[in-house]
Amino acid sequence: MPVLALLAGGRATRLYPLTERMPKSLVPVAGEPFLAHQLRWLAGQGVRDVVICCGHLAGSVREFAGDGERFGVSVRYSEDGDRALGTGGAVRHALPLLGEKFLVMYGDSLLTAPLGAMWEAFCEQLCRGMMAVYRNEDRWDASNVEIGDGRVVRYEKGRRRAGLTHIDYGISAFHSEAFARIPDGRVFDLGLVFQELIECGGLACHEVRERFYEVGSFAGLSETEAMLRQAECDLGPAGASA
Repeated sequence: MPVLALLAGGRATRLYPLTERMPKSLVPVAGEPFLAHQLRWLAGQGVRDVVICCGHLAGSVREFAGDGERFGVSVRYSEDGDRALGTGGAVRHALPLLGEKFLVMYGDSLLTAPLGAMWEAFCEQLCRGMMAVYRNEDRWDASNVEIGDGRVVRYEKGRRRAGLTHIDYGISAFHSEAFARIPDGRVFDLGLVFQELIECGGLACHEVRERFYEVGSFAGLSETEAMLRQAECDLGPAGASA
């Protein structure tokens, strides 16, 4: 598996006052910081090298995750610096650590679909980007993606539009060329890269069947907590000690 950039630099204003003095990555979920669940899941998917793109309260993230060894991964860091660079700017800034091809995952997402199939599909296609998508039908959040012929043909983040049946699953694959024309240090959203790739037919899609969980809102946080607690119960004492 490739290097994965984990976007954990936002201020998480939707979770205020919980995140006024705590980065979203460290919000407690099922008894431990959310980042711990993410890193262990990534290790279970075969990811060994994680670059955490952090900004707001970055020192707290570093202090908790360290070098990642206790979670089964190697963790490095790319910090925004004096100002927040946005999701796209953070990835652009981290390019020297990511290599030619890499994965990008949102810092508030906990996924359930296997990553190997997506990465294999990306490597087989001649495209500069691939977005994992889930047929959402406005169930978990507003659908924001339209797909066709193996490509993303429309992406409307933050806006409810007719004809959008899928949602950005929270993980994407990129070739570094997708960011090449944008100078380091520019503030921009990852959506800008998605739109540019869509315009040239260069954003492939990988449809998954398993739903996602998130902690970007109090409703999502509560649902993710319940899912993880149930998973602990399903494992039982034997599973917990295995």
